[in-house]
Amino acid sequence: MPDILSLPPEFAGLDLLATMVVVSSAEGECLFANTAFENVMRLSRRTAQKAQLPDWFDDAQRLTETLAGVAANQYSSSRFDAQLRRGAWAQEDGLAVHVIVSQMDVGMERAPRVLVELIEIGSQARQDRDERSLDQVQATKELTRNLAHEIKNPLGGIRGAAQLLALELQDTNAELTEYTQVIVHEVDRLQSLVDRLLAPHRRAHVVGDVNIHELCERVRALVLIEHPKGLAILRDYDTSLPDFRGDREQLIQMVLNIVQNAAQALGSRIHAGDAQIMLRTRVARQVTIGKQRWRLALELHIEDNGPGVPAEIRDRIFFPLVSGREGGSGLGLTLAQTIAQQHQGMIDCESEPGLTNFRITLPLP
Repeated sequence: MPDILSLPPEFAGLDLLATMVVVSSAEGECLFANTAFENVMRLSRRTAQKAQLPDWFDDAQRLTETLAGVAANQYSSSRFDAQLRRGAWAQEDGLAVHVIVSQMDVGMERAPRVLVELIEIGSQARQDRDERSLDQVQATKELTRNLAHEIKNPLGGIRGAAQLLALELQDTNAELTEYTQVIVHEVDRLQSLVDRLLAPHRRAHVVGDVNIHELCERVRALVLIEHPKGLAILRDYDTSLPDFRGDREQLIQMVLNIVQNAAQALGSRIHAGDAQIMLRTRVARQVTIGKQRWRLALELHIEDNGPGVPAEIRDRIFFPLVSGREGGSGLGLTLAQTIAQQHQGMIDCESEPGLTNFRITLPLP
């Protein structure tokens, strides 16, 4: 197996590409995989270079024949659609990719090498969806903040008037006094709701070094205290992830909101004793968050085996006051997304019955 340092220097440029690129021998031996391939496949370059490229494809025979044909100069390039398998630990379905196999000019003294480019068929659609979601969340956030301020001002006047009226009536009409207490109680409830809507915008950032795994362990402990039986919170951590700068308390609140939502969705499974939440961390390379590209980012996956997010609200779960749970305020995920965006990150969700995955992506220095 060739050492990465002995590979031609032109391979270094392949790391700058956003699409997955693999350099293969004519027999399918993986000689080089760029960082985009590592990111999508969720495996290291060292692991990739110990494998055979066709092993990652559902139709391995077609790729094997194409590699041999291109290497033998039967044709200069070939294109086809295929289904790509993920890393050994990933639980996702196969990834649909468009495969481009091309010749490489390596000189007569070297064995033939083939360039394989893998383009995610759904990647552009997903990027457009993420950008659209980011714009919608930003617009909703501004609307919510302005509306909360408009509601907050008259609430104080209503509460004060109800208290004055209660003082006037306390010795003359007990029934009407009780009505004024109802008004004060409901105003306080609305005030609490407004305060929660404004909370992320009021508090100044307290920036410091944050370790994502210490943060996850804190959240795990808090949720297990609340659900000591019937719920298992598993961990799959990439310990190579570095610390990053952020507001630790706000980030804890962000993760806690999502994990608590997952625990609440698992009510029936907790009762049955087989509820599971997985906290999985991974490093991502050459990542686009919103409209900005980052060389490195961390991904925190919060997965549960619950019933999934209802289809009718799946595209709106980060909007204020949207909840799939009876009695829910619909603010937990909105606040989590706001905190993520304040750290230049983003949260997205993929859900189906039996597996819901909230992915938090935050840039690394």
